[in-house]
Amino acid sequence: MYRRFMNNIGGLILVAWLLLSLAAPAQKNARPAYQVQQVPNGKIYIITQTDPTYTFDSARYTIFIPDSMPSLNGVFVHQHGCTMEGTGAATAYDLQYQAFAKKWHLAVVGPDLYAAKGNCHNWRNGESGSGKALIKTLEAVGEITGYRRLAVLPWLLWGHSGGGYWALSMLRTYPERILAVFGYSPAFDPGAYPPEAFKVPVMMRHAGPEGDACCWQTSIKAFDRLRSGGGYVSIAYTPYQHHNYSYVRYMAIPFYEAILQQRLPEKPGAGYTAMRPVDKAKAWLADTLRYNLFPSTTFTGNPLNAAWLPDSITAVKWREYVITGTVTDRTPPPAPYGLQITGQPDGRVVLTWKADADVESGISHFNIYRNHVLVGRLPSTGTYQQFDTNGDNAYPLAVPKMEQVLAAPVSEMGTIAVSTVNLFGLESARISASR
Repeated sequence: MYRRFMNNIGGLILVAWLLLSLAAPAQKNARPAYQVQQVPNGKIYIITQTDPTYTFDSARYTIFIPDSMPSLNGVFVHQHGCTMEGTGAATAYDLQYQAFAKKWHLAVVGPDLYAAKGNCHNWRNGESGSGKALIKTLEAVGEITGYRRLAVLPWLLWGHSGGGYWALSMLRTYPERILAVFGYSPAFDPGAYPPEAFKVPVMMRHAGPEGDACCWQTSIKAFDRLRSGGGYVSIAYTPYQHHNYSYVRYMAIPFYEAILQQRLPEKPGAGYTAMRPVDKAKAWLADTLRYNLFPSTTFTGNPLNAAWLPDSITAVKWREYVITGTVTDRTPPPAPYGLQITGQPDGRVVLTWKADADVESGISHFNIYRNHVLVGRLPSTGTYQQFDTNGDNAYPLAVPKMEQVLAAPVSEMGTIAVSTVNLFGLESARISASR
């Protein structure tokens, strides 16, 4: 799977560079060279940053911005772990994260941080230059796209392993810019945090000493350090999984959505200085031994020993996640739209449509119906887009066109309908057209 993923991403980046790129014009401010690619739901920008003051060699950022956004509200940064260099770009091509970004008006950033010597030890700390490189890139993309406040929008940070350490180090260095942090088996402990960090909601996931030997203690130390100071921190222990195996996005996305509801500035695009504090009245606390849940106002134990959760819905999902290792999607995906039926000279009919992924669980496949009878599936086998639990990276990056060919002539088509099926097997309403 990993080799297939690397081949996929290498080919796609090469195509982006050679066939679909547009070089930025030279400007007095020395705007970095960039490439831009149109994808069905928006545009993807690729920028590489280098600087002699960085302790690593280069940082390449692949950034998705949804189409037709009047303004952006924030930036979701999905940082890969050690030895995962070159895979970060997958986040920008991830249909589920694209739908998440479209819903909340976010930019999605997939960093690839490279160091010829020392691997992630050279970039894992935000003070290495990786923090400045991110800000510099957001400034450049803001100028390129016209979203000129992009560099001052608040961040949602996600990090796996060494990237989890990076996210925690960014919490230590830039706490005033951060909406929330999700750490997927974070490696290493960044130490003390400034007072502003205790205002940032954090969720740490680990698989315990049996499955996460290199990193489980980091989650516990970070939880203890931040929670003992009154920080808004949760910890999720998922036994029977391991360091590189967890369906973390099924917990991370609802956690982020609860925080976005509470903390986004009231004015769209206002910037991180206008972030709202968490709503303490909505908080729940979780007993991490028995998984009992309580409104924070009714908890009778020591609250600083309990996992903090932003609201009741997140609390219920957290309990399911720590017990089962996933969170079940119980709602169908949005229906496709824009279905068109086009007759071809050879007598065949081509169906085309558009669709947004299910924010909770992506797209498994599409069903095609003719006169209410299932006659096709896209793709014919397998999934339209899946994600690798090792790093949470989407594959394939280049998904098939939303297109299906039927052999019957247009005059005999009758009613054609298409539906979306998510990764939990739930089917959307059908969109139909008649010829």
